[in-house]
Amino acid sequence: MISDILTVMWKERKGLSRQHGSRARALFSIAVPVAVFGIMLPWQEGRGWVEGYWSLITSVFIPMLLVGTIIPESFAGERERHTLSTLLASRLPDRAILLGKIAVAVGYGWGVTLVVLLMGLMIANITAWDGQVVVFTPSIALADIVLSLLLAGIMASLGIFISLRATTVQGATQTLMAATMFPLLLLGVLLTSLASIKVKWVERMMDAIGSADPNKVIAVGIAVLSVICFGLFWAAMARFRRHRLILS
Repeated sequence: MISDILTVMWKERKGLSRQHGSRARALFSIAVPVAVFGIMLPWQEGRGWVEGYWSLITSVFIPMLLVGTIIPESFAGERERHTLSTLLASRLPDRAILLGKIAVAVGYGWGVTLVVLLMGLMIANITAWDGQVVVFTPSIALADIVLSLLLAGIMASLGIFISLRATTVQGATQTLMAATMFPLLLLGVLLTSLASIKVKWVERMMDAIGSADPNKVIAVGIAVLSVICFGLFWAAMARFRRHRLILS
């Protein structure tokens, strides 16, 4: 089983640059988020980038962005290139195919995120150097590592779930972006609307949110994301039906 997963991972890793069209485009797709989150923000914020919660923004957006750009191609791309039937006709087990594709996407998004976080830490120390090295607190460092891993897993599992039935990569990408961006936009609109409502219970609720222990909020968020991640993973596993894909 492990050797089968590694075989799929090798195949998917070889295809990463192809998914972007060329090595130059693949590097450019990484260079932009690296420049913004790994250089510009830490340079501007200095110690504040390390001591505040800026790194959490990096841990949220980079894995979502990077995994979201490659995972729609996982099955929809195979279908477009007419290689899906060849893959499904191989001796590779269903789980090996799914786990191999998810592992490469998660490893890509998570790995780049961790590199960017280390870059940001170095840049922040350089710009705000006062003779003492500043590092993330243990709780923030753990939150960065776990959040980025969970969000990469969520995007990979959801992307696989969508790509299994999508007829084109473009269609899978649009559906994935809508499925991820719409809830975030809705949440932002809801919080903005609640903040503008002058009702006692709303004001008390907003005050409670503002005064909540950040570590507890992060812990609750991680717990919720863990449930979502494992739920989407099992949904993708349940949706994978080799005989249906062969006929599609």
